[in-house]
Parts: sequence; structure tokens; C-alpha cells
Amino acid sequence: MQACSASRSKDSSVPPASSLAPRSIWSLVRSTLSAFLLVLVLSATSIGRVAAQQEKSVGSVSPDRAWTRAAIDALEQWYVPASGLYRTTGWWNSANAITALANFSRVNHTQEFLPVFANTLRAAQTSPRGAKGFINHYYDDEGWWALAWIDVYDLTHDAAYLRMADSIFSDMKLGWETTSCGGGVWWSKDNKEKNAIENELFLSVAASLANRESDAAKRNDDLQWARKEWNWFLNSGMINSENLINDGLDTSDGAHCRNNGKNTWTYNQGVILGGLVELDKADPDPRLEEIASSIALAAIAHLTGNQGVLHETNPAHTGGDVPQFKGIFARNLMILNAAHPDRRYQQFVRANALSIWNRDRDGSNHLGFWWAGPFDSADAARQSSALDLLIAADALNSDQ
Repeated sequence: MQACSASRSKDSSVPPASSLAPRSIWSLVRSTLSAFLLVLVLSATSIGRVAAQQEKSVGSVSPDRAWTRAAIDALEQWYVPASGLYRTTGWWNSANAITALANFSRVNHTQEFLPVFANTLRAAQTSPRGAKGFINHYYDDEGWWALAWIDVYDLTHDAAYLRMADSIFSDMKLGWETTSCGGGVWWSKDNKEKNAIENELFLSVAASLANRESDAAKRNDDLQWARKEWNWFLNSGMINSENLINDGLDTSDGAHCRNNGKNTWTYNQGVILGGLVELDKADPDPRLEEIASSIALAAIAHLTGNQGVLHETNPAHTGGDVPQFKGIFARNLMILNAAHPDRRYQQFVRANALSIWNRDRDGSNHLGFWWAGPFDSADAARQSSALDLLIAADALNSDQ
């Protein structure tokens, strides 16, 4: 009120314009123009500040999110709706591509790919390249599809995907036998070879189902299978003195199976991590995290180059399968880090994401086999594998 009265009093002291001398009129004009120009300057400054804030906001979006978006768009160019699978790659690789799609959807909070999951669940079973019920001649192939549908179930909460995973696991259980090596799952239905990968997948599927099964009796059965598999695997000899997992077992003497000494593929160091995290959720035991950490850190120490970029110890052997492997390690390392955060895992993921994007990418955002560069060629296996790593980096940024 007082301020208002003062203003009114001040205003009443200004004489009418007609009574002012010319010089006084010019002074008033100059004052008005100065005030007007000041308003313009302040307005321009304000507008500039807002624009700068908007630009900063856009620029602050995680580059990893833009990278995963570009990489996922490139991957989906290979998707064939009629088959529910991906061109340029194989049956089990398509399961991993679906898994990458589910993880991308979860990290980015999007439902845009729900029709893809539903279509693949239906179409892949009847496709000439597919298998009814996602059951075929190889227990590891079945494990990949079971894990894919568990991931999609976690995203959608649609029980149809969990039922499919449970049905696949019922067939996988038929591969377990004890006459050779005292237990474990065969690689194929020819009862040939007992390798790390199908047994790691068996563990991961069993423990994952135990954590999601609502029926107490079925949950207990899944958990018992997971415990049995892990106890056998831990004592099988496949984990070597460097805490790395070799390819499998020498079964030439079924009563005395031993580590076959073959390659320590990156995916063998990966699947076990996710399996142990799930088993620890279902049946807590601090030793599980300790073993998982020792394997993860051994892989980071022994399966990377000078710049910390992941590679296979037998890099010449690419074929149609090996390009998928590294992403599987990255995906499961993300699972381990989510349960037990570790700065070393996070540094590894970020270093590899930068290397892939800057050194292993073509002009169409295709990602290749050599994560340290140079880019070699494009297919859905290479793309979904590298995408697993980019999603892991994206998830780290989302957690901050």
C-alpha cells in the first residue's frame, strides 16, 4: 500500500507534456527508448537462456540410449514376421535376439515390441526353420528359448510365456542322466558330449522358473533341479584353475570324466553368472556370489585386450555361432551387477560400449564381430550380441 501511494505521489508530480520545453521532451523520449531497448535486451537474454537450457537438456540424454535405439532399429530390419525369426542367423541366435529385444524394452520402458514377441511365440513354431514347442534335437537350443520366454514374461507378465518356458524345461530334464560323468545334461539327444553350455542353461532355467513359479510343489521341483545341477557342475572339473570355464568334459571314460581343456568361450563365463544370481535368489548362499564374481573378474582379466575390450581366445573361429557369444557374457554380467554392483563390471561395460560404437560400426549402425574394431560384416548375430553390451551400458546410466 505504501509503495503504491509513493508511486502515485511521484506520478502526480510529472507536469503535462504540453508544458515541457523541447529539450525536456527529447529527454523523456530518450528515457523511454532506453527503457524499451533494455526490455528487448533482457527479453533476448531470457530467450537465449531458455534455448540454452533446452539444448543442454537434449544434450544430456545418455548417448548409450541413442546408441541402443539405433542398434535395435538396425536389428529389426532382419526380422521376418512370417517366420518370427531373424534373417542372416540361426535358430538359437534368434532366441538371443528376442532376449535382447526384451531387455531393451525393459530398460527403455517401452511396449512397442510386444507384437513381435507374440508373433514369434506363434509363428516360429510353425516356420520351416522353427520347431514345435521350441523343442528340437539340442538341449542348449531349448535352453536359449526357455530363457528368452522367461525374459519376455518378466516384461509382460503374460503367463503364456512362462508356460512355454516351463514346457521347454520339461523336455530339457529328459537330457539329465547319471551313467556318464555322474550326472549332467547331454548336449544333444544323441547322448553325445556333456558340455558346459547346456548345463549352465539348465541351471539358469531351473532357478529362474523356481523364482517365478506360484505353485509351491512345482517351485520346489524346479529348485531341486537347480541345486542338483549346480552341485554337479561345481564338482565336474569344468571350472579351471584360472576360474574360467572350459568348453566341456572329456567323456571317453564315463566313470572318470575330466575337463576337456578346450576353449574358454565368453558365453560360458556369462550364462553361469545369471544362473547363480537366480539360484541365490531362490536359495540364498553367499558362496554363490563369490563364485560368480571370481568367474566374471577372471573373464575380464583374461578374455580382454589391452584396452579392456572383450574377445574370444580363439578369434579365428567365427562361423555362425561364435559372433553371438560375447553379448551373452555382457548380458549376464549386467544381471550380476544389478544384484551385486561392482565398479569393475561397470568400467568394463562402458569401455566396451565406447569401443563398439566408435570402432565396430558401419554407416548404417550395423555392429560387427570385432568389438575393438575394425568392422567386418553385418548379420543379426553380430548385431544382437553387440546390442546386449550397449543395453548393459544403457542400464547402468538408467540406474544413476
